[in-house]
Amino acid sequence: MTNHFDFAVKTLRFDENYNPSENTRITTNFANLARGEKRQDNLRNALVMIDNRFNSLAHWDNPKADRYAVELEIVSVELKIATAGNDNTFPVIEILKTNIVDKKTNERIEGIVGNNFSSYVRDYDFSVLLSEHNKNHPEFRTPDNFGELHGNVFKYFVNSEAYKNNFKKAPVICLSVSSKNTYYRTGNEHPVLGVEYQQDELSLTDEYFGKMGLRARYFMPANSVAPLAFYFHGDLLSDYTNLELISTISTMETFQKIYRPEIYNANSAAGKYYQPSLNHLDFSLTQIVYDREERSQLAIEQGKFTEENFIKPYQTILEQWFANSVL
Repeated sequence: MTNHFDFAVKTLRFDENYNPSENTRITTNFANLARGEKRQDNLRNALVMIDNRFNSLAHWDNPKADRYAVELEIVSVELKIATAGNDNTFPVIEILKTNIVDKKTNERIEGIVGNNFSSYVRDYDFSVLLSEHNKNHPEFRTPDNFGELHGNVFKYFVNSEAYKNNFKKAPVICLSVSSKNTYYRTGNEHPVLGVEYQQDELSLTDEYFGKMGLRARYFMPANSVAPLAFYFHGDLLSDYTNLELISTISTMETFQKIYRPEIYNANSAAGKYYQPSLNHLDFSLTQIVYDREERSQLAIEQGKFTEENFIKPYQTILEQWFANSVL
């Protein structure tokens, strides 16, 4: 039997008229905004926040702080699986692509792909596999080979013709820092990314993204109140322009202010030593509606969906594919 794997890339504009597709994880940051009675207000307000933050960071030759606008595309990646004459697909990855509009020069500048990261397989790993594995363990443990299947799918995608035909640079994923770790400020400061922080040990997310071939650095941009975690391959500071980096900061800091206001919309900034906490009380809420508890419950449902429709049918042949291929 011959198995064949390939990737298909689809894009969709993310704007105030966005409606999630059937294959989009409804727990994804941008999809969650587009639900409920306030969906259009949510989207409109979030996009205004992104543009305002971009202009505050790209302040040179921008006296009215209105020179730039950020356009977002949702990038949906399907894994095409051909087995014994049957062609099947599964939505494996969803990320965001930023584009920058310079209203002064009427130029449209390509931004960074990555930003937000969404994956049904990650739902399975964290909400099903990890939970089941620790049911009878007194101390928290990760299963053998935890995250390797997911990491291999991601690495194969980034090295695929589908990726190279659509994107010029490697992805950068920008996430919240871990509430279980302590971060300390270093003497390094970047003109756009801001003050760099480091931590004493890797978080579970760091290890998981390490399986994807990505490593993390932590920076708190000017006028931010907490560092962001940037996951990348290569050289974060040299591989991307200032405007590219600003597009990621403005987009993902906006999402984090909405989803983790206790950390990213706190009323005081992180100090020299910083431990994020979702129990922090001194913070402000945005005007955007979001149900964090519902999102956690949906992650379990989506993880079980992945188990039945992807892990059980294809795990063995996928592992054979990875074992017989060279990245």
